[in-house]
Amino acid sequence: MASREVGIILNVPIDCKSLRIVTQDALDSIERTAHKSVFACANPHSIIVAQSDPAFLNALHQASLVVPDGIGVVLMAKIAGICVGERITGADYFFSVMNGLNRRGFGRVFFLGSSPKVLALIAERFIIDFPSLTLCGTYAPPYGLWSVAENQRILATIDRAKPDILWVGMTAPKQEKWVEENRQHLDVPLIGSIGAVFDFYAGTHQRAPRWMCRVGLEWIYRFMMEPKRLWKRYCINSPWFIILVFWRHILKR
Repeated sequence: MASREVGIILNVPIDCKSLRIVTQDALDSIERTAHKSVFACANPHSIIVAQSDPAFLNALHQASLVVPDGIGVVLMAKIAGICVGERITGADYFFSVMNGLNRRGFGRVFFLGSSPKVLALIAERFIIDFPSLTLCGTYAPPYGLWSVAENQRILATIDRAKPDILWVGMTAPKQEKWVEENRQHLDVPLIGSIGAVFDFYAGTHQRAPRWMCRVGLEWIYRFMMEPKRLWKRYCINSPWFIILVFWRHILKR
């Protein structure tokens, strides 16, 4: 596996790798199985949340790969002179890894999160898109907090399925904190927190047009689709992210 080089933005480590390299690293982790890889995304909103959530910040530090999932992170890193890799969304990573694994002709995949409806739609599409792979399990946990007994059932279900990849879709920061709290009990080579990708892949939420994704305007489309849910993310946390980067990384430099 390639050595790790990271840039630090507001105390969050972000890797300086291309999609091609992180995909190769993921496939190597699955083939070798000796090295467990944990994937997470960082965007302006999640970086701001991590400033006041020590458990979330620790989960990002403990992840073996954190990618800049947001044009704001890439642009502000460039202005501040901080090395981060190209913008890689959770969807980019998901499809790149899954297609790479499918071409190799093997792999067991487990989806944890979202709802039974979404997981059923994922299962239908999975068979068509990735015929060389095995969907070895899905699990829709209860909303909100769940008991220790429920968590043990989740871990036991995953353990029996013996996946090569565990995709976790519970939204940030819940998914990253759950992975960090439980990864030592999971014998899975690759664990990826990919949140909204579950809905995108199931088709229950439409992703932005490709041209908007390509030029970094996907956030505008998402805000237009869900203004009530995302207004704080884009109207408060994103501007605050810019202010803090200027204050801590540029003005103090």
